[in-house]
Amino acid sequence: MLDTIKLMKELGVWIEITTLIIPSYNDSEKIIKGIIDFMLSVDPAIPWHVSQFYPTYELLDVPRTPVDTLRWARETGLKRGIKYVYTGNVPGEGGENTYCPNCGELLIERLGYRIRQNMIKKGHCFKCETIIDGVWG
Repeated sequence: MLDTIKLMKELGVWIEITTLIIPSYNDSEKIIKGIIDFMLSVDPAIPWHVSQFYPTYELLDVPRTPVDTLRWARETGLKRGIKYVYTGNVPGEGGENTYCPNCGELLIERLGYRIRQNMIKKGHCFKCETIIDGVWG
């Protein structure tokens, strides 16, 4: 799978990575930082979605991912250099918004999967004009 991510990036395919963080399975600092290191080695502009697990199907005995764990993963990714990190499966938490990686201005405000406002202008931050990575049509 990691080789496929690298190949798609090399081929110019827009990719985003989602990590379903499951307590006691992949929520350790070592694993999260390993994912971040891999992403940084490919491209720090690849969006990373850290999503909340909730018990279902064959993992009914595993608890829901604490929101604090998602916040920690998001903040760690941003501090280490990933430009766009989002929290998933927790609408209204605030981690679903897009901010300019240069000036920090709110660019896309979301509530769950709904876009409440989009301030990106022709692929750039409306305030500082930094290029915002993405597919803009």
